[in-house]
Order: sequence, then structure tokens, then C-alpha cells
Amino acid sequence: MNLPHFSIRRPVTTLMVCLIAILLGAIAFINIPVDLMPEIVYPTLSVSATYEGVAPEEMENLVTRPLEQAFAAAPGVEEITSTSSEGSSSIRVSFTYGTDLDEAANELRSRLDRRRGSLPEDMDPPVIYKFDVSQFPIMFLSVASPDMDPRTLRQFVEKNIQYRLERVPGVAQFSVRGGLRREIHVDLDLNKLRGLDMPVSQIVQAIQRENVNLPVGQVSEGRFQVLLRTQGEFQDVEQLRGLVIAARNGVPIYLRDVALVEDSTEEINQIVSVDGNPAVRLFINKQSGANTVEVSDGVKREIERIHRDYPNVRVNTTMDSADFIRASIQNVRESAIVGSLLAVVILLFFLRSFASTVVIGVSIPIAVIATFALMYFSGFTLNTVSFGGLALGVGMLVDNAIVVLENIFRHREQGSDLRRAAVEGSSEVSTAVTASTLTTVAVFVPVVFMAGMSGQTFKQLAYVVSFSLLCSLLVALTIVPVLAARILRQPSEPRSRIMRALYRIAGAVPESLAVRHERSLAWAINHRATVVFSCIALLVAALLLAPTIGVELQPEVDEGQVRADVELEPGTRVEVTDAIMQRLGRIVREKVPEADHIMIESGEDSPWRGAEEH
Repeated sequence: MNLPHFSIRRPVTTLMVCLIAILLGAIAFINIPVDLMPEIVYPTLSVSATYEGVAPEEMENLVTRPLEQAFAAAPGVEEITSTSSEGSSSIRVSFTYGTDLDEAANELRSRLDRRRGSLPEDMDPPVIYKFDVSQFPIMFLSVASPDMDPRTLRQFVEKNIQYRLERVPGVAQFSVRGGLRREIHVDLDLNKLRGLDMPVSQIVQAIQRENVNLPVGQVSEGRFQVLLRTQGEFQDVEQLRGLVIAARNGVPIYLRDVALVEDSTEEINQIVSVDGNPAVRLFINKQSGANTVEVSDGVKREIERIHRDYPNVRVNTTMDSADFIRASIQNVRESAIVGSLLAVVILLFFLRSFASTVVIGVSIPIAVIATFALMYFSGFTLNTVSFGGLALGVGMLVDNAIVVLENIFRHREQGSDLRRAAVEGSSEVSTAVTASTLTTVAVFVPVVFMAGMSGQTFKQLAYVVSFSLLCSLLVALTIVPVLAARILRQPSEPRSRIMRALYRIAGAVPESLAVRHERSLAWAINHRATVVFSCIALLVAALLLAPTIGVELQPEVDEGQVRADVELEPGTRVEVTDAIMQRLGRIVREKVPEADHIMIESGEDSPWRGAEEH
């Protein structure tokens, strides 16, 4: 018993299987992560090293080159690039595609340990981390308050906002830029230190020794055992000023006697402004594999709660990549829906039967919804590539159904009843439509085995198209025969005069096309040489024009953002850099009045340095 015969004899079983597929697909569609592009794993490891106060040239000689020499002989290394700046070194190690990054990271760590002795002892240990697209922020936020100065605002953000946004599901990292961080300054008087014959190290050791909380241990108190500790950390500046650092002839010497202690802020090496006003910027990174749209929605809900708890603080979203993702997915979704509707309209025009159109039209959403279930269980995301593959497959979904339905209709015209026509018509073409579908799927098989970033990008496209075609094949061999055996009728002219005229026009157009096609075939057969040479000429012309076509990895997209990176000569003060950037910002505001936000970040060690316009 073949599949169409079984489906017609067991319609309830077929219906239940169809409903299960629709239910799984609907649930999967709700839970599939949404992103702009498929998740791409770059075979790259990055190494970051910090050595405070060291010039770029010394940083390259003391840190960067020894690390490059250690990593160069690692298995699978394809390219090493490095950047040395004041106090920091960044090395990027690229491996061949297919390399296990976990094993590669372990190999780099072992080589780093063997070279540890050739690195400066007082530098911070180098850090190895994987390069991931999720390392780039998905949201930029700005925090402003008319009642707080930059120092108070920075402290408020770190104590009252940061932890609330970090606990949002899907948030991996939260970075704060701008404002002023609190710092206690101890300015020593060298003349007084020389007069007391006191080294600076003695004062440093005294401060470190006294500014600690130490555990005392257990003390028995009645029927209880109490854990005690000494609270030695300074609570305010006055306690630090009253610290005894030495004694001369029984007279204590306090820190305030030899130093000026101030409750101040750290040295300004970064200045952040939004729309010309000083502000604190927040960078939010999502976890690898997290849904960008859901993370963005969760952050916005938390921001609403922050506004309710702190009415005098405003947190504004200056950039949200989820907006672009929503717009892109919505455009692809609308294109797929419009394409499906146009396919149904064209079917109605050529078939001239509402029953036949309904039979084929039902196969489209069933195959599409079932494809969502396969995408979910395969770990895919709903992105522009996978959705584009689904839209591409929609046009091919109806091919199998049309072939099956046309053969069933032919048997009906020969006098067979509905059930017999459905069984024989679908059984006759089952092998043909299966072979046709498998040949189309075979076209995408090489894409599945592609290596490199292009393979990771288009692999989902190949899978989604293949999934949708296989689902359409099952629908054509099960649902279409079942529906045709019950609702398919021979077309007849409508009673309405207008509908009858449209019915006749719809029939005349295909007949006219068939006649012209027959004439063109006759002409081509009678002029074989002309047809062959014309095809060869077109092929040669296409080959000659192919090199003139531009080549790029991904098409250019307009995200509504413009980023500018301005670099001044080394050693330029951050105030000078910020003054130049503010002047550029004013020019942009005058020349581009439609800009929503202009964000400027000036200074060193900024991973997103420069100006941004949205």
C-alpha cells in the first residue's frame, strides 16, 4: 500500500498527523531565537595583555613579540595580527576553519605558560578569549539626571542600575563609560618625608596593612559559638588622615602630617557625551546564542521599572540592534506572505476552480509551519538567511501539489469517481514528484558541506529549503489526495455574468499561451542552427560580463547609523581630543538635522571610540 492510498483510506490518522505537525511548528515558531544573521563561529582567539604605564614601543618589544613567537608554531595557526598601544597589547590568532577552538585555546595557554618567564614580572597576566559576534554590544544606553553631578551619577549607575540590568535574562556583560569614578588621593610632601627620613614604601605598607578586615576566629559565648572579625577598612577620609604611620621619640606621626588626603576622582582619560551633554553610556552584550530581540525587550522592561523607582533619572536607548532585526525579519516575513498570496492568486487564475485552489493553498501553510519545527529541533535561528530560504521555498512548495492535483483532475475528466481518481492519480505521479523533489534537494547538498564562514552562513539556507521541499512532498502525497477525494469537482461556468466573463478570460489566456508556445517550438525546430548559435552567443556574453560584477561577502545594509573614528597624534590630551570631537559633532548637527542622537566618546582604551550618529 503506497502513501496516497493509505492517506485516503485513513483520513483521520492523516488529519491527526497533520495537526501534530502544525502544533509542533506553531510552538517552535514562538520559541525559535530571532537574530539578524546565523550564528557564526570565527576560528579566532584573542589575547589581551596589560602593562600599565609602558610606552607602545616597549610594549611591543617586551610583551607583543614574545607572545607572537610563542603562538606562531601552534597547530592550525593561519595568521597572527597584533596591536600595541600605551599599556596594552592585543593579539589576534586566526586558525584554519575546522579547528577545535577549545583545543586551540588550551594549546595557547600551555605555550603562554612556557613563555611566562620571558615576560615582565610586574605586568598583569595575559587573558585568552574567543572571538564572538556577541562580544559586540547589542544596545547603547545613556543615563542622565539633572540632580546629579558626573561623579554622583557614575556611582549611582554602578550601585543601583548596573546589577538590575545584568540580571536580565540573556545579558552577558554590562560596561559603563563616562562620568567620574571616586578615588582617594594621597599627595605626599617630599620635604617632610626627607625631614623625617621616611621612605614612601613605609607609608604605602602602612595604608595596606591597616585597610583590611581580618577574621579573628570562633569565640564561645554561653551556649553559642560566635565568629568574630576585625573591621579595619577605612570608612571615611578622616580615618585615613588619622592613620599613624610612624613614631618619633614616642610622638605619633599621622598621615595628615606628611600628606594631603582628598576625596577626589580618578584621572580623566575618557569623556562621554550624548547630544553635546555629559552623560554616562552603558554597553550591553548578550550571551552567545541568546535571542537579541528578547534580551532587548527584557532590558527595556527593566528600564521602565527603573524609571518608576527613580523618577529623577532618565535612561534612554541611543542604539538598539533589535530594531534593525525586527525591521529586517518583518520585511522578509511580509515578502513571504505576499509571495504566498500571489501564488494562490495565480493558481486560481490558471486552475479556474476554487476547490482546486483551496486544496493547493492549504499545502503551503502546512509545509511552512512543519518546517519551523524542523528548524527548531535543528538549533537554527529565525534570521534573514533562514527566512529568506523559507521565502525561496514557498514558490516551489506548490509544484508537487499542482502535479498531483492535475493528474487527479485528469482522471476525473476520464470519468473516474473522486476516490478512485485521487488514488490512481496520486499514485501514478508519486515516483515522479519524489524524484523531482530529491533532485532539487540534491542541489543544496554541496552547500551543507561547505567550509568557512560562507558555509556557516548559507548552511541554514540549504537546510530550510530542503526541509520545506520534503514537507511539501509529504503534503502532496497525503493531504492533497485526501482533500481531492472529498471536495474536488469538475469546473463549470459560474452563473453570474461577470464571473462567467472572468472565467472565460482566465481560460482564454492559458490557451493563447499554449498556442504561441507551440508556434515558437515549431520555429525553433525549423531553425536549429540559429537557436544553437544564439544560445552559445548568450553564454559567451554572460562569461564576458561575469568579471564586471562586483564581489562581496554580504550585501550592504543601511542600519541608520554612521560611525566615525578620529585618531589624533600620540600623546594628545583627552580634553583636546574631546574639544575637536565636539566641534565635529556641532558640524554634523548643523549639516544633518535629521540625526536623532550624536554620541561622542573621547579618550584611550575605548573599544568603541569615536563619534556615532543615529
